[in-house]
Amino acid sequence: MSTMKCSVVSMNDTLFEGEVSMLTATGITGELGILPRHIPLVTLLKPGPLKITMDNGDETIVYVSGGILEVQPHQVIVLADSAQRAADLDAKQVELAKQEAENLLTDQRSDIDTAAAMTALAESVAQLQTIRKYKNKA
Repeated sequence: MSTMKCSVVSMNDTLFEGEVSMLTATGITGELGILPRHIPLVTLLKPGPLKITMDNGDETIVYVSGGILEVQPHQVIVLADSAQRAADLDAKQVELAKQEAENLLTDQRSDIDTAAAMTALAESVAQLQTIRKYKNKA
């Protein structure tokens, strides 16, 4: 089976580096499946899970809060705004953050930063989706 080099990095950490048979990510225009020898591509990523599939079928799932995906025929690079292994996400903390963002959005005070609350809510929902994907694989 054919493989490609894959790097998933954030400002603080290299979360993954190795040979993979497939990478699945959520780009701004939808879900992307990247296989070896894919045509060159650069796209922005939405918050959500990256599914990294190794040649032996093992999978690693990483949450990214957004970033850039660069694809070359034999290499794929993810430059994430921030990233975390799905196994390291705390479902209770994420659920609390989601509830807090929802509460801010329902509060009708004028000093609420609606854009920040909506961003926090979107990230919490994406993290919960990542946790669910990870638990289905674990």
